[in-house]
Amino acid sequence: MAGLNVPIAFFFLVVGVCQALRQLSKRLLSPGAYGCLARELAGSLQLCTSCLELRMLLDIGLWGGGFGPDVSLTLLFLLFVVHSASFDGASANPTVCLQEFLLLESNLAATAAKLLAQGAGVGTGWAVTKLYWSWELTHFHLIQNLIASECSSSIHTSLHHAAFVEGTCSFFFHLVLLKLRQSCLMYRVPALAATVTFLTYTAGPFTGAFFNPALATATIFHCSGSSFWDYVQVYWLGPFAGMLAALLLYQGNIPRLFQKNLLYSRKSKYKIPKARVAAQVEGDKPRRRRKGEKSNSEPHA
Repeated sequence: MAGLNVPIAFFFLVVGVCQALRQLSKRLLSPGAYGCLARELAGSLQLCTSCLELRMLLDIGLWGGGFGPDVSLTLLFLLFVVHSASFDGASANPTVCLQEFLLLESNLAATAAKLLAQGAGVGTGWAVTKLYWSWELTHFHLIQNLIASECSSSIHTSLHHAAFVEGTCSFFFHLVLLKLRQSCLMYRVPALAATVTFLTYTAGPFTGAFFNPALATATIFHCSGSSFWDYVQVYWLGPFAGMLAALLLYQGNIPRLFQKNLLYSRKSKYKIPKARVAAQVEGDKPRRRRKGEKSNSEPHA
């Protein structure tokens, strides 16, 4: 376990630097520029560097350090808790940005700016992590540098099954996110962290369980074993389809595309008490009877 000291110190350092970047950007930039650019860039940088280091520990730790996936999954849970609490509202995930756009919570310009910032963040995170690995502070990093040029694809099943797996992970993640987005941060953060950890444990052997197009692009798109179009189908189209399915199931519609609710009937917000309804019905009976009596009292021609 001594080999974990350096990676854990690296995690804390990255979180501290990104937090300082967020605080500095708040002071120098307008709220709009901070929300669309600096916040997403810092969040994506923080997420990418952490996940790359975790992936390295998961790949090498079992035979290079003597610890299994339980250590990496525990670190994943703790890191996702820290990330969710420190992101300051950033998503660091293109499908979440597109979900906000489809929910009419963000316009096209803001969504495009967020996607560009996320791309810049994961690119910077990839470069920073590569530089950090080149220092070879532990034997894990030495092994990683030796095998980095021969990395292989994370798709260990058929292409359609892999796309289905990523789409299913995205579906459950976005469903939980939609359900908890209005809840207290104290409950939302551990629930999302537990969801991500469970999905990673379940789907990791098949696709790596990224369900984040930006993170997958920076992590494995350069690896051999699958074509660029294979990666696009699994790690871009799969998560996007899962997000759409979760949004449609939760909302019953997609507000940006159509307003009609396809799954749920819209019920009245106000309910009339049963006693009042009964009183109205009883009050209507005499009126109907009097109307009938009046019609019967009329002379017949």
